[in-house]
Amino acid sequence: MKKKTLIIALSIIILIAIIITISVTVLANKNKRDPKEIWKAYISKINNSNYEEAYDMLTQSSKESILKEDFIKRNKNIYEGIEMQNMQIEITDVSEEDDISKITYNLSMDTKAGKITFNNIVKLEKDKQNGYLIDWSSKLIYPQLENEDKIRVNTIQAERGKITDRNDIALAENGKISSIGIVPGKLGEDKEQALVQISDLLGIDIDTIKNELSASWVKDDSFVPIKKVSMSETELKQKLLQIPGIKISSVTARTYPLNEAAAHLIGYIQNINAEELEKNQNKGYNSNSLIGKTGLERKYEERLKGSDGIEIYIEDAEGDRKATIAKKEVINGENIKLTIDSNIQNKLYNELKNDEGFFVVMEPHTGEILALVSTPSYDPNKFILGISQDEWNEIINNEKKPMTARYLQSWCPGSTMKPVTGAIGLTTDSLSEEDTFTYSGLSWQKDKSWGDYTVTTLTGYSGAKNLRNAIIHSDNIYFAQATLQIGKENFQNGLNRIKFGENIDFELQLSKSQYSNQDNIETEVLLANSGYGQGQMLVNPIHMASIYSAFANEGNMIKPYLEQKDNKNVEYLVEGAFSEKAANIIEKDMIQVIENDEGTAKAMRVEGRTIAGKTGTAELKESKEDNKETLAWFNCYTADDKENQLLVIAMVENGRTAGGSSYLVRKIKTLF
Repeated sequence: MKKKTLIIALSIIILIAIIITISVTVLANKNKRDPKEIWKAYISKINNSNYEEAYDMLTQSSKESILKEDFIKRNKNIYEGIEMQNMQIEITDVSEEDDISKITYNLSMDTKAGKITFNNIVKLEKDKQNGYLIDWSSKLIYPQLENEDKIRVNTIQAERGKITDRNDIALAENGKISSIGIVPGKLGEDKEQALVQISDLLGIDIDTIKNELSASWVKDDSFVPIKKVSMSETELKQKLLQIPGIKISSVTARTYPLNEAAAHLIGYIQNINAEELEKNQNKGYNSNSLIGKTGLERKYEERLKGSDGIEIYIEDAEGDRKATIAKKEVINGENIKLTIDSNIQNKLYNELKNDEGFFVVMEPHTGEILALVSTPSYDPNKFILGISQDEWNEIINNEKKPMTARYLQSWCPGSTMKPVTGAIGLTTDSLSEEDTFTYSGLSWQKDKSWGDYTVTTLTGYSGAKNLRNAIIHSDNIYFAQATLQIGKENFQNGLNRIKFGENIDFELQLSKSQYSNQDNIETEVLLANSGYGQGQMLVNPIHMASIYSAFANEGNMIKPYLEQKDNKNVEYLVEGAFSEKAANIIEKDMIQVIENDEGTAKAMRVEGRTIAGKTGTAELKESKEDNKETLAWFNCYTADDKENQLLVIAMVENGRTAGGSSYLVRKIKTLF
């Protein structure tokens, strides 16, 4: 019984196999007999780059007109050159005459220059053994394309948009640089000596130059580029032109007219790398593209780069343009206008270029950033001209960190935090102008629970220990006691309100400001220290500019911004950051920091101007015996002319060596 069942099962399986085989054979024969299916199959193979299999579908006469390898090469070069995708056909008519089938069809395909569509006719010849075969010529690629013609792709490079300051002065533009090259056939008899001279002047190893000259494409009359230099290098170029074989040409390149003065802000562009190319697929980049690497060049990359124009056209055997197949118009990059004032930017950079520090300059009633300076700096033009490995190593190994944009970081604010502490106390009614504290000497501690820790201040004074005198004299002890009176909850809530611990909405990524390394201020000593800007307090300078703007704006923190806008409506980062009364009191006290003969910034007095300010020294030492450097700060703003105000946040890292806040006062005063 089991044997009989097995025989029946095997018979069924064999029968099914026979049916499937017959069906496949019938279908295959049907497809061979159906010219429409043959043509669709051919298009599918072309669409999938199966050019070898597509060639097997051609008539014998077609194969005699083009060898297989030439067919594959021609189709591959054309379709890959135009970046063909998604080829589709719509058959509109089929006519039969003897053994010839004519198919009329519409074809469409996507290319790098946009969609191409055309109407065409293909002839298929009946073959007894193979069914229908395709009568091929180049016209099946494009109706106007003859076998001797070529399809060319011309790219019209988009012009990168400029970055300008508020007065349309270029900060990044497409300028000119000099390309230094050698024409080998003109080096003269003493070729070796000429190469030695060129090597010495350009600072390029002679073997490197020889390698360039020995490239396979180089002929005696070729111009072999060796190095790019700034147009301003006139003395170097004059010396080079005395050497036989040297040729200098002018080429277009991205240039940064302010050089080091705005390097961190503007950034630079360079050749795209593999990772960036992968990340930016289908955005118009290729392996030769330039892309913004840092600063605003990177931030505004998509707007600045534009979109290249592309033209696909037919060129005949004589090299003449025959017909345009597709064209994508070039779209130049967008020009971006900043709020930056180049004069202020350049001036302040030169004031601080030999130090480690920063300047932030803002219009406190509008939020327009007028300058962002970080020192030391680097020349972004070197990245365009071609920076050597030695030059790059010198930059990245420099302990002063010239690539770091210091105004994007957060720093211990020292005594510049005291007006903020005072404003929080006044706003929460946990501190008043009249509150005075009693202590003597230059050190103080709350009680013995603090152990051997004491709060120290630099100078004593005879007046009452109240808010105004504490700001004028920068009294640490007063603010330590005042912060304890304000209380942890009021103090932290006040700082949270003005966006401590939050990302600030700004064109560039700013480091967050903080009042603790943890979620809150954990100890009483830390609370006392935080009140005068020490402890674990860190503040970003641009955030600090917004906070200080509240003293000029009746308690409202202005929203800083970098790009010029048509809408001049005032935008606040925090409305009611402090009460109007608190802001006015603090402003009057900071005016006295400059106007009072005992004020810590009396050197900032400018005749005919009213300026409010606060000095600051941030101790970086971890113990009394620690001799680490201090950060010297000076924050100020003009408090008189509401239509023409400047707010400046400044810091120098080598505070003790430089001479403290007074060093910055002298530099900022030059603006007025």
